[in-house]
Amino acid sequence: MEKKDITVIGAGVIDVLAGPVTSGIFESGSEPMSFTRLAFGGDALNEAVALSRMGKKIELVSLVGDDEAGMRVLGFLNQNGVGTDHVKVSQGLETGVNIVLVDEFHERHFLTNPGSSLRRLSEQDIFPYIEGMADIVSFASMFVSPLLDIPAMLRLFAKIKEKSGRTLAVDLTKAKKQERLEDIAVLFPYIDYLLPNEAELAVLAGSDHTERNLDKILDLGAKCVILKRGKSGCVICRNRERIEIPAFPVRQAVDTTGAGDCFAAGFLAALSDQMALEDCCRYACAAASCSVEAVGATEGLTTLGEVRRRFQFLSEAE
Repeated sequence: MEKKDITVIGAGVIDVLAGPVTSGIFESGSEPMSFTRLAFGGDALNEAVALSRMGKKIELVSLVGDDEAGMRVLGFLNQNGVGTDHVKVSQGLETGVNIVLVDEFHERHFLTNPGSSLRRLSEQDIFPYIEGMADIVSFASMFVSPLLDIPAMLRLFAKIKEKSGRTLAVDLTKAKKQERLEDIAVLFPYIDYLLPNEAELAVLAGSDHTERNLDKILDLGAKCVILKRGKSGCVICRNRERIEIPAFPVRQAVDTTGAGDCFAAGFLAALSDQMALEDCCRYACAAASCSVEAVGATEGLTTLGEVRRRFQFLSEAE
């Protein structure tokens, strides 16, 4: 089997997008949309496809049902060059189909099925493949599947890091069971890069004070936090060091769905090329900027050349 550059762990689903939606829909019963579209999504699928489009050899460890939606997900992954040998097809399971409502501010709101594949990925779906995983592993995203609770993640992360020199990056979603930073601190010794956004960090910290939240997560043992800040770029946080990286100035944001996933993909792609940490974050911002210019998570990220052009712009602007 061909050696992969990066292994991505997490969900792959179908997204049904519509927007811009306002709260008036609940009174009017019907609104004309600028777009309604069927797309593919899930944090891990988005990362894997974006990474493949950026020239990386990728495998996905995931779970789908043996239904039409699952076969479509597998087909999309294969069309985009993502290895699917470790995507389990589970008999009788419903593949996740998300309704994604994009508001007038280009922010998205999800309607999900808790019984679908989106929430059913477990240790047993991941453990058999750990030994053969790539030297860079992305766990995308923490808190998506309730079966992957903190004890399960601790076992997985410890096993992943048994291989000398292997890098583990972890992306986040909002905590769903009142988890706090103190609860996930046991995971920090195994995580090389943690990629939350400001809202996700605020939920974990129980505070909207970003600087204090960063101090707290570092005090609890996080090695390196890359704080995603959307149109404000990102912040590299190590020890007491803070390095701000600006976003690429897009002409118009259309849909932020998957922007954080494309950010993570850009970061990992640059990391696999052994770029300096600041350049990894510039590359991440470049990839994310492509994503927001089109409806759907990865539809805007189509060419490696465009990501490189935007990265060059950010590098020269410093």
